[in-house]
Order: sequence, then C-alpha cells, then structure tokens
Amino acid sequence: MAKLLYITVNPKNDIKLSKGMQLGEAFLEEFKQQKPDVEIEHMHLYDMDIPQIDMDLLYARAKLSFMGKTFDELTEGEQKQITAMHALADRFIAADYYVFVTPIWNFGSPAILKAFLDNLFIVNKTFVNTHEGAKGLLTNRKALHIQTRGGIYSTGPMAEFEFGDRFLTKVLGFLGMEVMPTVFAEGMDHFPKQVPEIMAKAKEQVIEAAREMAKETVTV
Repeated sequence: MAKLLYITVNPKNDIKLSKGMQLGEAFLEEFKQQKPDVEIEHMHLYDMDIPQIDMDLLYARAKLSFMGKTFDELTEGEQKQITAMHALADRFIAADYYVFVTPIWNFGSPAILKAFLDNLFIVNKTFVNTHEGAKGLLTNRKALHIQTRGGIYSTGPMAEFEFGDRFLTKVLGFLGMEVMPTVFAEGMDHFPKQVPEIMAKAKEQVIEAAREMAKETVTV
C-alpha cells in the first residue's frame, strides 16, 4: 500500500488556529477521494523528539563515515543519537508521497524543520557521492510544500528574502524527489480584510495539487 507522509510544522496543533493546516486538510480530503487506498501518516514536528546535531551525533556521523569506526566502537551517547537519526530517516523513506505545511517566519521556516531535515542527509541511504557529484536516492516520490505567508514574497522587494520554501524544495530535490510547484497563501497580515479571498484561492490550488499528485502512481 502506498503511503503519504503529511508533515505539519507549526506550534498551533489545531486546525482552527492554523490557516496552513486548514489548507493541508483540504489537500488531504481531496487526495483521499482520489486515492482512497493510500495510507496517510501525520508527523507534527512539535510533538516529536527530533535528534539534534549535537556533539554526540556530529562525532557519530564522522566516525562511521570516514574514520573507519564501527557502531560498537561509538560511545553510548553516540549510539543513541545515530540510532534515533536512522530511525527517523527510515520513517521518512518509507513514504511515497510527501506534503509539508509550514509558515514563513523571519524569512525562513521554523527552526524545527531544519533540525528534522538534518536527519535526512545520510550518505548511502538518502544520497550517494559520485564522480559527477551527489545523487539523491529518494526517487519516484512526489512532494508538495504548502506555505502560509503574512507578507508578499512571490514578487516585489521581499522576494529575495524568502528562504523557507526555497530551502525546503531544494533539499527535497537534492534527495531525488519530484517537487511540485509550491502552493502559498500570502499577504494575510498585510491585507487582513482579504484573508477569506486569499484562503479561498489557495484552497482551490491545493485541491488541484491533490488531484495532480494523485494522477500518477509512484513506486518506491
């Protein structure tokens, strides 16, 4: 059975409080109609214990990757951190479809998303190094980013300051995924009276994105 991994990145773990999650739910409803047999797993990052790149994890990766050490030669702390890292990466790799729902904060995504993504850069598991450069191994997977924005970042003077969507989609592409065009609802802080219209337009776009994602059957 195919699996969709639905990843929400907002401390507001309540659909009534999060416009991004409202858009995410609209996506899921349409996707389930199009592919009722697909399993959906929800990861709410603020409810998870995500391994951080601390001293133990930093040294564990170095020892295993180029220092010639084995897992048994790691310290207890290093073993714990590297095991947790691979477990999280394995959960991620097990999916076929991915939907990320994030806000933009101070030009980027919440820091917890960066911590999560740090666990996915594992050589020979999610990418390999070749003579032509790094090559992602998470192929035949489709991903979508749904982003909410208080300001306007698609055009104008703030466009060059948008690093949240840019970073996430580059990471997913690096890992080998087919990344769909991002759906964003922007300007909601700048134009509060227009929020219903902004959300309605974004909802139409996520529904169309769900239909597009469901068109092709991906095989991992």
